[in-house]
Amino acid sequence: MMDYLRQQHPAICRQWFEQLEPVDLDAGLLRVRTAGPVQQKYLQKKCLDPFTEAAQSVTGQLIAVRFVDKHTPQPADKPAAKAPAATPAPMAEPVLATAAGSATDHLQPAPVKTVPAETEHDPFHPNAVNGTANSEPVDFEADHMILSPDNTFDTFITGPNNQMAHAAATAVAHQPGTAYNPLFIHGGVGLGKTHLLQAVCQKILGAKPDTNILYVSCDAFMNHFIECVQRGQMHDFRHRYRHVDVLVIDDIHFLANRDRSQEEFFHTFNELYQSNRQIVLSSDAAPTEIPHLEDRLVSRFKWGLVAAVMKPGFETRVAIIKAKAKLRGVTVPQDVIDYIAKKVDTNARELEGAITSVLAHAQLQNRELDLQLARDAMGEPALPPRANQTTLQHIIDAVTDYYQVKLSDLQSRRRHKSITEPRQVCMWLARKRTRFSLEEIGGYFGGRDHTTVMHSIRTTDDRAAADPSFARQLEQLDTQIRASTQPPPEG
Repeated sequence: MMDYLRQQHPAICRQWFEQLEPVDLDAGLLRVRTAGPVQQKYLQKKCLDPFTEAAQSVTGQLIAVRFVDKHTPQPADKPAAKAPAATPAPMAEPVLATAAGSATDHLQPAPVKTVPAETEHDPFHPNAVNGTANSEPVDFEADHMILSPDNTFDTFITGPNNQMAHAAATAVAHQPGTAYNPLFIHGGVGLGKTHLLQAVCQKILGAKPDTNILYVSCDAFMNHFIECVQRGQMHDFRHRYRHVDVLVIDDIHFLANRDRSQEEFFHTFNELYQSNRQIVLSSDAAPTEIPHLEDRLVSRFKWGLVAAVMKPGFETRVAIIKAKAKLRGVTVPQDVIDYIAKKVDTNARELEGAITSVLAHAQLQNRELDLQLARDAMGEPALPPRANQTTLQHIIDAVTDYYQVKLSDLQSRRRHKSITEPRQVCMWLARKRTRFSLEEIGGYFGGRDHTTVMHSIRTTDDRAAADPSFARQLEQLDTQIRASTQPPPEG
């Protein structure tokens, strides 16, 4: 079955799928045991159809799949859960019925009913449908976000861009309610905020499975609030949100301009905080930078720890790509990893998308995973370098020959003047004559960050301005490099 999934649905395949164990096949129902409830909920919500397709293809039978958690005692199958072999449609129903949410369901939110902004500010607006306590109860479970087994602390790659946020999240996971409360993580899209939030949830649940964690999006919080006001069910809302051990809300910045939701969240926050219940929030902006957010909420968000996540550097991007490839159980050549890391310098989400695209091209075209395929997959076919195109190799050849040093010395951590000067000159020329970014240049010369490259360029410029003989050396090297890239004369 795993071979079928790797062939037909490679994008969903993960290394931890190897932990899955078939339990039994009874009356058209194949039960598959998972390592824990997080895997069970995730697979049931996200991967049910591909697994069912794989099971039917491998067995040649019309069967359905159900994922079961090995830590939860499984009741005997009820007759209602068995479907006749000749009628395929009802067979899926018992499986789908097991996907009902629970207090530990978390990640992609299910569609929620959107309430117009004017109604949010006034739940008794004419467009609002006011109800009573006898109305149909609000389905809080439907909007829970599903935890992904991919998003753990073990799979989170740390670097200078996120060390503080990672350390704080780890502390909170080990000591919820006492370490940092609230923990407020902010940064741009795809930089790892959701990964850290989910890692906190999974770490806490791993240590104490009975912990009552509520993990929702800010949209879900607001829509639950509005629906409960309209239906006269505020008691249910407050019981749901104020009687949890850990409240985790993604994208809290959406509270901006929502006066009544801010008021309700303010009281919810106070109730949880005073009870030493952990609060973890994420946002695209720091508390002080969220527009139209009440000062009292800004103040409370800053009571604990506010930690930023920023764009990853080149080395961190390389590590992210390696981790994502390992998670999928595939080996990616180092030159392909370096190429993707240079090509995609935005965030982890786009890096993952690039990996998925490259692997898909290799799968669909039945080609070897190499640099040329990566270039094709990312829309950049390899072209032979132009005769007058300066490369890093041209620069390195000229500088190492002039200063009589080795490339390994330039890439080393040595700080002797006989090494630092040619290294800085290389960086200066690379910035002047190539289109490589500061991070790419630093990565080539021993994995140095962009600030080191900037310092080298400034140092070289300052010395050239103050020392005419050094300026002539630079000009001589630059002339030599330009000459080496010129095509030979014809005839």
